[in-house]
Amino acid sequence: MIDLLKIQKNPLRQNDIDDVVDYINNYWPTLLREVTKSESTLIKLPHAYIVPSPGNDRFAFEEQYYWDSYFTSIGINNEQLVSGMLDNLIFMFDKLGMVPNGNRYYLTSRSQPPILTSFIFHVFDKYGKSDAWLKKRMEVAKKEYRNVWTASDHPHDRNVYKGLSRYYDINYLHDLAEAESGWDMTPRFQRQCLDYLPIDLNCLLYKYEMDFSRAAEILGEYSESKIWKYAARHRKKSVDKLMWDKRKGFFFDYNYIEKKRSSVWSLAAYYALWSGLATNDQANKLRKNIERFNKKGGLTTTTGSFMYAPLFGSTKTQWAYPNGWAPLQFMVIEGLERYGYENDARLLVKKWIKTCTDWFINNGVLIEKYNVVNPTLKPVEGLYPSQTGFGWTNGVYVYFAEKYFPKKQETPD
Repeated sequence: MIDLLKIQKNPLRQNDIDDVVDYINNYWPTLLREVTKSESTLIKLPHAYIVPSPGNDRFAFEEQYYWDSYFTSIGINNEQLVSGMLDNLIFMFDKLGMVPNGNRYYLTSRSQPPILTSFIFHVFDKYGKSDAWLKKRMEVAKKEYRNVWTASDHPHDRNVYKGLSRYYDINYLHDLAEAESGWDMTPRFQRQCLDYLPIDLNCLLYKYEMDFSRAAEILGEYSESKIWKYAARHRKKSVDKLMWDKRKGFFFDYNYIEKKRSSVWSLAAYYALWSGLATNDQANKLRKNIERFNKKGGLTTTTGSFMYAPLFGSTKTQWAYPNGWAPLQFMVIEGLERYGYENDARLLVKKWIKTCTDWFINNGVLIEKYNVVNPTLKPVEGLYPSQTGFGWTNGVYVYFAEKYFPKKQETPD
C-alpha cells in the first residue's frame, strides 16, 4: 500500500492531534442532550445522550441515533454517559419492540444497522461490568435478533431468502428501507433496497451470533454457545454462496429478486473482516482490493464516480465516491488489524487522522464526512446539508488517536 502521506506538504504532527482530541473532549457538552419528557414527536429517554451535531438554521439533529451511538461512544471516556446511551437503546426496544432509527415517533418505522451486541461488549469489556449486567442486556439483543432482524412477517419482514436478511421499513418503500441501512443515499441498491440482501447487514448478524456465543461461554452456558456458533457457520455458508465473487475476490450485495450480485464495489464488503466472517484467503483478497478505494484522504465509500441519484427530483448520493465516512474507515481498519494486517491498518489510520486534522486546522471544526479524493474540498451533500460536530467523527478520531497516537505522559520533575 502506498503511503500518500509521504508526498503531502504538511506532515502529521502529534501536537496537532492532541489539539483535536482536546477540542473534541471539550466539545462533547455541546452535543449533550437530555429529554426527560416526550415533547411533540420526540420520545423521552431515561439517560442523557450525544446527538450527532448541534445543527444550524437549516437543519438540526436532536435525537439519539442507533448506529451513531456506538461509533460515538468508542471515543467517550465517561462510563455514566456511555452506559446510559446503551441503556437508552435498551429502553427503546422495551418500549417499541425494536431499536428505532432514532427517538422520534416518525423514525420508528425502521431501525438502523444492528450493532447492539458490539455496543454491549464495548461497555462490558471497557468498564468491567458484571456477568448479570451482560446477561440482562444480551437477552434484549436476542429478542431484537429474533423479532426484528431474522423475522419473516410484517412489520419486520427482513429474513427473506436463504436465511439471510434485508433492510426494511414498515411502509414497504425502497427509499425508507435504504434509510434503515444508514447509507442514505447510495448507489449500492439502485433505488431498490428491498430487493437486496446487503453484505454489511448479514455480517452484522453473523457478529450477533458470535457475540451470543461468546456471552454464553462467559455465562457458562456452553451448549447454547455451540448453537450460536452453528447459526453463524450456516449464515457464513449462505453469504459465501451468494455474495462472494471468487474471480473478483470481493463481497457484493445480492439481489435476491433478480438472483444476481450487484456490480457496485463498496466498503460494506469489509464488514466481513470486522465481524470475522471472512476466511484468511478472503481477507487477503479483500486487502488487495483496498487500492480501489484508497485515495489521498482515506477510503472512498464506493469506487467510481457515483455522485448523483434521482430522489424526489434529483439528490446527490452522499454514501458514495468521493466521500469518506468515519464509521467505514473504522470498520476497514479494525478488520485489517483483526486479520494481522497491522501495517496497512496504521497507514490508513494516519491518512484519515490527517484528513480530519487538516480540516480542523483550516476550518476550526470537524465534519460529518469528508471528500477523501480532494480533502481540501467540501464533501458531496445528500438529503440534508453537511453537518459540523460531529458525533461519530469525533468518536472514531479519539479512538484512533488514543490507540495509535497516544499523548506523551509528562514526567514529574
